[in-house]
Amino acid sequence: MKSAILFAAAASATIQEDFVAFVKQYNKEYSQDELATRFEVFKTNVQSIEAHNAQNLGWTMGVNEFTDLTPSEFSALYKGYKPRDNSYYKSLNEATYPAGLTVDADIDWVTKGAVTPVKDQGQCGSCWAFSTTGGLEGATQIKTGKLLSLAEQQLVDCAGSAGNQGCNGGLMDDAFTWIKSNGGITDEASYPYHARDGVCKKTVTSVASLSSFTDVKKGDESALMAQLQSGPVSVAVDAQMGWQTYRGGVLSGFCGKSLDHGVLLVGSGTDAGKDYWLVKNSWGASWGEKGYIRIERGSDKCGIADAASVPVV
Repeated sequence: MKSAILFAAAASATIQEDFVAFVKQYNKEYSQDELATRFEVFKTNVQSIEAHNAQNLGWTMGVNEFTDLTPSEFSALYKGYKPRDNSYYKSLNEATYPAGLTVDADIDWVTKGAVTPVKDQGQCGSCWAFSTTGGLEGATQIKTGKLLSLAEQQLVDCAGSAGNQGCNGGLMDDAFTWIKSNGGITDEASYPYHARDGVCKKTVTSVASLSSFTDVKKGDESALMAQLQSGPVSVAVDAQMGWQTYRGGVLSGFCGKSLDHGVLLVGSGTDAGKDYWLVKNSWGASWGEKGYIRIERGSDKCGIADAASVPVV
């Protein structure tokens, strides 16, 4: 925003200053007609952040690049998981685990080297693609010892034949299906991400593939923990309550199960007596805890165990 900022007299000097700092920090540019609306949204969100943090619930919210968006605007731009009732088919593809499996509840696939740096999906409903590549990146690294950054844009552009809709959303299982039928997926360098729908490039070389994929039993956190022992897990969550402005800590309290966002489960642990899941997001490293969020473990918080799946390499 290059023009001077004019606010209603009722707005406090402090919130005006905060908004000016926000605009500068995130290089925001608004039309003159949009300026007042964005300021009011920012002010409302800041008030919600302050009210939440005053409760000392063990996790905090904060101003970030999304603070000038309403929840509905944010959901439309930065999510993209498209759920459908395919529970019957998932039950036929359900993962099984060996009897007597030793479960380590303190596990971190980031420190184990099976997770690529945090990525940013931008204003494109391609979360499903990032969750998919994250799952395959982890499985490939664990199998081969080589960590590859795989091409989300290839899925955005090409995986429509499996039921995905590019920046308009999709499913990780459909993306795994496409990778299998396509003979693999290429890497980020060969097919860079552009955060918009494009024409499918067919002359690229696959660097990672899968033989199949399996689904974790719906709603079963014990099964999810068992699956996590083998590597990162592609999961879907309800990213409504607090996600937009999440800053840090173990997210607890009410969180629904209307799945709308694909992410990657990469670990679990306990902090000050609170059991949590460690989740890699795709909203950039400035969001949350350097691009990650910790979610309370033990009650299927945000539906994290309701649509989990993994590729078989």
